[in-house]
Order: sequence, then C-alpha cells, then structure tokens
Amino acid sequence: MHIVITGGAGFLGARLARTLLKQGSLALAGAPARPIERVTLVDRAAPPADLASDARISAITGDLNAQLAADADATPWREADAIFHLAAAVSGECEADFDLGMRSNFAATHALLEKVRTLGTKPVLVFSSSLAVFGDSPEQPLPKVIEDHTLPTPQTSYGIQKFIGEQLVADFTRKGFVRGRSVRLMTVSVRPGKPNGAASGFFSGMVREPLAGLRAACPVPDATPVAIASPARTVEGIIRAAEASDAEWGPRTALNLPSLATTVGDMAAALERVAGKAATALLDRTPDPAIQRIVKTWPGHFETARARALGLTADESFEAVIREYVRENPDAVKLPVAA
Repeated sequence: MHIVITGGAGFLGARLARTLLKQGSLALAGAPARPIERVTLVDRAAPPADLASDARISAITGDLNAQLAADADATPWREADAIFHLAAAVSGECEADFDLGMRSNFAATHALLEKVRTLGTKPVLVFSSSLAVFGDSPEQPLPKVIEDHTLPTPQTSYGIQKFIGEQLVADFTRKGFVRGRSVRLMTVSVRPGKPNGAASGFFSGMVREPLAGLRAACPVPDATPVAIASPARTVEGIIRAAEASDAEWGPRTALNLPSLATTVGDMAAALERVAGKAATALLDRTPDPAIQRIVKTWPGHFETARARALGLTADESFEAVIREYVRENPDAVKLPVAA
C-alpha cells in the first residue's frame, strides 16, 4: 500500500506517518488490512530526520499547488491508495492574508481533487477540516452543544475555506471520483515544538512554554470555552476515518471528532496541578483583541454520536493530556513535575 500525506513534515502529518509506520498495515474503507509499503510526505519543508531515514518514506518538497500542476510528476498521486490531506494555512494566517488562505486551503484542495479525478484512481481521501466551520455571531448564535447535524456557520476566512473543502470532498465522493472522508479536528493541544500562526496556538503555548521555563501568552479570559483533543486522539480519529467502511461512515457530511470540553481557566489549573505555581506564574494574561475576536466565535462543547459509533472517545482530562505531553517530550520540560 502507498499512502500520501500532504503537510507530512508538519507536526500532525509527521505524527500520522510515525503512527502508520509503527502499525505497519492499514485496512482501508472496511477492506482487509494490507501492509504499508511506502509513505510519501508532501510539504514545503523536509521531513524530520527520523522519518527521512526510514526506507519506507519518500518526500516531495515544495508548494502543493506547484506539485499538482498539469506538468508536474503525477506518479505519487497515481500510485496512492490513500491520501491524507492535512496541508493548510492556519487560522490566524488566513485572517491576516486572504490570498494565502484561498491559495493554500481552497485552491490546493480543489487541485488535489481534480488531480485524482483526472487520474481515475479513486483513492480513499481523508480531508482535515476544523471546528472553525462553526462560528458564533449575534445574528446567528450557536447552540450550547454542537451535534452531528448542526449547521456550519463559519465566521472566519479559515472556517469558510475549510467548509468549502468539505463540500468539494463530498461532491467528488458523490460523483465517484474519490472515497472522501472529512474530519473536523478540534483544538489540538499540547503541540510540541515552536508556535505557529494559528489563533489557537496559545492553547498549546500556555502549557508548552511554562513547562520549558518560558513565559507564554494567555490572551483570552479564563471563562473562554475550548474543545480540546490531544495529538494522540486526533491522529486516532484521522486513521479511523480512513479505515471505516462506507456503511460505518454513513453520510457524506464531515465528522466531528471527539473533544474534551474545558475552559482556559481549567487548563491553567491543570497546568498548576502538574507543574505548580511556578508554571502558571509564567502566563502573560495581556489581552489580544485580534485573537479574542477569532476564538470567541468557536464552540466549546460537542456531542459526537457518529464518532462514538466508530469507537472514538475524547481525552479523559486536560491534566492527562499535559502528562502525556510530558512523557512524550521529556527534553522539552524544565520545571519539576508532580507525580
């Protein structure tokens, strides 16, 4: 089996690749499991060293739109049994640069779907969408709990672009060009490494940086609700979407992945239980109106019956999420951690 991961050198793409390589096989769309022989990572950046050294990994470095152009090498796409489309410009970037968001999130998704339609290969294609397709506004308030049938009402360029991507995947699936599965990712925390341009980036930074002994921005009120999923749960959901049979998957609409409903204040309290007051003392509570405008539109509580039927569950607690980060990234943790 050959798998392509766009955004494969990024945090989630690399974690997905490592998980797939470790399990060694994949049962696509309800079919019997087959060995994973090759994984191609498509990204602007080169893959991490551990993946680059794996004989099963190949890498294509450069702009995704350029890689999908008519005169580009179509071999990786032609040979792909499954494509995980994770490449995207993130929320804050899309608000700051409209053209970047449209090029990265709309045009690239459309070009990818057109490429496989032209090739006629009908791969399983998992598209990473976002909870940002749901947006609260005075004119159209969100319900207190988002359910599988709740109508998306995006309030940001990023959310609109992701919702367009969902609809493209649904229609290309309806026409039989791909076997598409769109999954709405929750706020993923705790992400290791450096901050990115996502408006949600501080949800990881407010834990990651203090654990490293560094100051971190926490620019929204403690009462701000947030739907959190750990990296492990997120990758689990992405893989399960590829594995589900058509009958298990059900409608062509996107799947809300499970989330832990919490608040920024509760996240800070969990950090203090793990690493003490020395950690929370490093949080800079200076408000950021631009971040607040984006984050306040996002829902914080989901009821995910479809995901539960696929065997997917939310994280137990945010303290457990932090401890998982500490176990996985011991070199990044400088403060003492309570047992």
